[in-house]
Amino acid sequence: MKNLNIGMIGYGFMGKAHTNGYAQAPHFFPCEVKPVLKAVCARNAEKAQAFADTWGYESIETDWRELLKRDDIDAVDICVPNNLHKEISIAAAEAGKMILCEKPLAMNQAEGEEMCAAVEKANVRNMVWYNYRRVPAVTLAKQLIDEGRLGQIFHYRANFLQDWTINADVPQGGAATWRLDAEAAGSGVTGDLLAHCIDTALWLNGSIQDVSAVTETFVKERVHAETGKKTPVKIDDACTFHCHFKNGSLGLFESTRYARGHKALYTLEINGEHASIRWDLHDCHRLEYFDHADDSIVRGWRSIHVSDGDQPYMGNWWVPGLQIGYEHSFIHQVADFLKSVETGEDCHPNFRDALETQKVCDAVLDSAAQRCWKDV
Repeated sequence: MKNLNIGMIGYGFMGKAHTNGYAQAPHFFPCEVKPVLKAVCARNAEKAQAFADTWGYESIETDWRELLKRDDIDAVDICVPNNLHKEISIAAAEAGKMILCEKPLAMNQAEGEEMCAAVEKANVRNMVWYNYRRVPAVTLAKQLIDEGRLGQIFHYRANFLQDWTINADVPQGGAATWRLDAEAAGSGVTGDLLAHCIDTALWLNGSIQDVSAVTETFVKERVHAETGKKTPVKIDDACTFHCHFKNGSLGLFESTRYARGHKALYTLEINGEHASIRWDLHDCHRLEYFDHADDSIVRGWRSIHVSDGDQPYMGNWWVPGLQIGYEHSFIHQVADFLKSVETGEDCHPNFRDALETQKVCDAVLDSAAQRCWKDV
């Protein structure tokens, strides 16, 4: 058994999700590589120690640069705001560390190109946390598409709807609401929510050729959490775009934080010549499937309960009929990463894969700003 010593940078929501993945993956997915929670890094020593005590990290650091100097750290997990991804990733690559980076990859394509160049020059293993690929129902959708069951794809549509920023009193910036601050996030719903939809779409349906987008910022000014001053809001609160995929299909994507009643509605639907599939995060263990080859008297949408041992990932969990949830997608991603360390194969999406999503995000924002079609 080989130990893989993990250095976690950040201790927020994603820090918990990733750490739970490291803790649980070895219990359910046997592998010759075992993750060890070696150190957690955060600027606030007291909070870092509390996180370490809760989750079982052996030590803490308050400066990520010191973490990278440690010989007992093999892999760095980057769970910090987007504006820090580039600097930490490049430094980690130069230090010879494996890198697991939260999404989106970077603030923009140019940064992403630098990050790809760094990890490829250093030849270090790298992965980006687009976890929805590892939801068994979504992985099953990939399997059905690759088997040709849908035939030629005509339409791909997806949305990701939230409502948590409707109140104009919600501040921007700071630890809790950095996603509303363009200086920290780079963009709003495009990089935060649509990036998930885009990554899944590229994985399931192939490359996007061009886009036409509109964005809107509904609250023009917000108080900044760190300065207390009201400043302009520069992120997109909502975005809609349509596109051409290189396989000839059409895409339609929508995301907003202003859809009252929706906390995290992520759905996708794909229509092909023979069959269609759709998936809803709120019923993440189910894949809906329509097959036109069925007899007409029983033809209709069926709900596949993805819990059987011959369905993706499920053979490592409970008996058929007992479902799993959101947190398991991170466990699956950790398991796949550990297996890649064991075998020497790449674990996707890597930085280069995530750069393709970044290119689409940039094209979407450029299209909305210039009010025209943009090539990806």
